[in-house]
Amino acid sequence: MGFVVGLDAGGTSTRALVLDLDGVRLGAGVAGGANPNSHPPETAAAHVRQALTAALDGLDPAKVESGVLGMAGSSKLLSDPAVAALFEAAWAGAGLRCPMRVITDSEAAFATGSASPDGTVLVAGTGSIAARIEHHELVSTAGGYGWLLGDEGSAFWLGREAVRATLAALERDDPDDLTTAVLARADIPELPRREQWRRLITVANAAAPIALATYAPLVTAHAEARSADRIITAAVRTLADLAEAARPSDDRSPIVLMGSLVHAHPLGSRLKRELTTRTSATVTVATEGAAGAAWLAAVKILGGSAPRPT
Repeated sequence: MGFVVGLDAGGTSTRALVLDLDGVRLGAGVAGGANPNSHPPETAAAHVRQALTAALDGLDPAKVESGVLGMAGSSKLLSDPAVAALFEAAWAGAGLRCPMRVITDSEAAFATGSASPDGTVLVAGTGSIAARIEHHELVSTAGGYGWLLGDEGSAFWLGREAVRATLAALERDDPDDLTTAVLARADIPELPRREQWRRLITVANAAAPIALATYAPLVTAHAEARSADRIITAAVRTLADLAEAARPSDDRSPIVLMGSLVHAHPLGSRLKRELTTRTSATVTVATEGAAGAAWLAAVKILGGSAPRPT
């Protein structure tokens, strides 16, 4: 019996999953982020190969009949031949002989949460995007412009807002628990407020922009702080608006939520609650985008009868 492989390549991590055609899991692998917009393409491609190699450990890669790479930043891979060549080399370097089918992380996420061919997916992780899915394929999007142009409500946005809120608190000399946590994360000692303010600006600007996402967990960890609650409230509203923007107003097809922030308490539960007050559609929280990608790889062979991953 042959195998299928699916990958979920995001800005923070890359996960690979191997299934047999009965949907049974045979192997899994994890590596660093593989979004070629937020990582050097060579690094991103190397992480794809690492995740594949780990997932295929002890298996014959030649038996993989179909493979799907669900990727944040797939537009860069699909539009830049040089980047595409790096990922094709990583695919072949892991021993795969089947074609590499590239889809968006949104398509993989929706397939993880629903077997329906149509619906809406909202991905809220390092970045953010909502997408309309029809016949298992992305047909339109809302958001997803990347950290520089958008990604409102994402972990990057949440982390940036945490740093901005801390700077404002230092200016007003009105700190709360989030302020303390951000200063600790930035390794800034107890100093006069103005000096802490200067150092935080320097630390934040010295790091790669994507590093702001590392402050995001502090917001949910200190959700009861005044500044954190304001940030979470804004994120919930923004993400729910994003999901609505991606679907017709009278749509009742499923909504799938995916990404690290969806699982972050209390943001995720508040987001689901917000959406269920706005629509009568089923709202599902999904995990493991690689499972959706692997299932779509199986659909390529078996059609709609492909078993869901166990």
